[in-house]
Parts: sequence; structure tokens; C-alpha cells
Amino acid sequence: MSGTRRRRPWVRIAMAVLLLALAAWAVLIEPRWVAARVEPLSHSQWQAPAGLKVAVAGDWHLSTRSLWRVTSADRAAAIVDQINAAQPDVILLPGDFLAGSGDDEAFPIEAMAAVLGRLKAPQGVYAVLGNHDWWHDGERTAKALSAQGIRVLENASVRLPGHELWVVGIGDDSTGHSQPDKALAGVPQGAATLVMMHDPFSFATMPRTRGLVVAAHTHGGQVSVPGYGALVVPGRAPREWAYGWIAHKGKRMYVTSGLGVSILPVRLNMRPEWVMFQ
Repeated sequence: MSGTRRRRPWVRIAMAVLLLALAAWAVLIEPRWVAARVEPLSHSQWQAPAGLKVAVAGDWHLSTRSLWRVTSADRAAAIVDQINAAQPDVILLPGDFLAGSGDDEAFPIEAMAAVLGRLKAPQGVYAVLGNHDWWHDGERTAKALSAQGIRVLENASVRLPGHELWVVGIGDDSTGHSQPDKALAGVPQGAATLVMMHDPFSFATMPRTRGLVVAAHTHGGQVSVPGYGALVVPGRAPREWAYGWIAHKGKRMYVTSGLGVSILPVRLNMRPEWVMFQ
């Protein structure tokens, strides 16, 4: 009995050290440990054009408070360099370029656009706006991105140069801008598409398409518990739609964990990422 009592303080100390190490990892290391993932572009119902590479990078959340929000201008520029080095043919940016709501930690919109404007892809760079972008100033954000050569598709579509493939952007659901039918209205019937949206809830109501569908917004919950998944998922999407490949009514979508953080500067078992579909 006395030996058990003597061991208990060491157990408590070991647990305290473990928790401190876990907290340090979740706050200081994992939010900055960006993964460059590779995922298949083709699938059983659609064969992508040979050799096509599509990079997806969402939820940048640039901030002047990089110790809290992680993504500084320099950090974002380094990620831009990584993506460019991978030589994608197309780049999709599914929203939330800025952190905060416009009255705090206000990173200049034009400065953000200048950083992301360095992204290069021969078939174009395309974007939709996220809820944080609307909270800052959606129209100004779209104008700044467009001035840097980034095509902003808010419930709109455009044919990819040199391909019978259409890029489609669906507006953000959480701020009331989602119009999937309008976004796809200009796409010829049966044409293949690269569809991006910020909030994955739009996937629930969008028509079935041939091609790739991607979303952001959730950050994978930022904390993912083994065997349970995301602790919290913003918006109306089910918790099961927090990250990775999602299947729904014969459709499938990839939800990225994004690059930045929101609310708390924490990630655990959910690394930030950009994804190359090829």
C-alpha cells in the first residue's frame, strides 16, 4: 500500500508532462506542419484529361497576429512557392483568405491578394469567397483578387482553356451566398466539371456532376479524435463531412483541412494541407 502511494505522485507528474507536451504540439507544431497531399483526380465515373494536375488550397486566414492565427505574409508566400514548385495546371482557392472579421487583426486585403497573386498555373487560378472574406468586405476582396489575375467565380462557371472541362464556383452557404443551380447553369449538359465551394453544405443540394468537387471551411475540425472525428464543425454540414472524401447520394466530394486556423490556434491529429489532384 505504501509503495502504491509513493508511485502516485510520479504518475501524476508523468501525466502532467504528457499533457503539456501534447498542448505544445497542438499549439506550436502541428498548426505549422503543412502537408502537401496527393489525391486521385479521376474516379470510376469520370476520367480526367491525361496528365492534368489540380492544386487546391483553402482557408489561408492571413493575419497580422501570426503567433495566434499562424499564417503571416511570409508563411503564405512560402506555401505559394511550394505550390508553384509542384507545377499544377490549375489552382483552386476555396475561400477564407483572411482571418478575423474585419475589425480586428485586419490584414490588408490588397496585400493578401498580392501574396496569392504569385500563384501560377497555365490553365488559371480560380477562387470563391469564404465567410471571413464576406465579413471583411466581399466585393473588395473579389476585386483585389481579380486585379492579381485570380478568376473569382461566385455562383459562376468558365471553361478551362484547351479542355472540354468547366471550372465552377459555388458561393458560401454560411453567409447566404450559395446558389448551386445558378453556378452550374452555364455548364453544357453532361460536361465534366471542377466544382469548388467554401462551405461543404452546398454539396447537399447541388446537382450531380461529372468530375471533381472540393470544399473547405471546416478545417477538419482542427482537432480530430481517433474513432470519433472532428469535435466541432462550423456551418450546417454534418460532422461526418469535416474532412476527406465524402459520399452523398451517388456524389463525392473532397473536404480539405485548409491551411490556417480559426477561433483557437490549435490543431491536433488534423494537419494543415494543400492538395494536388492528379
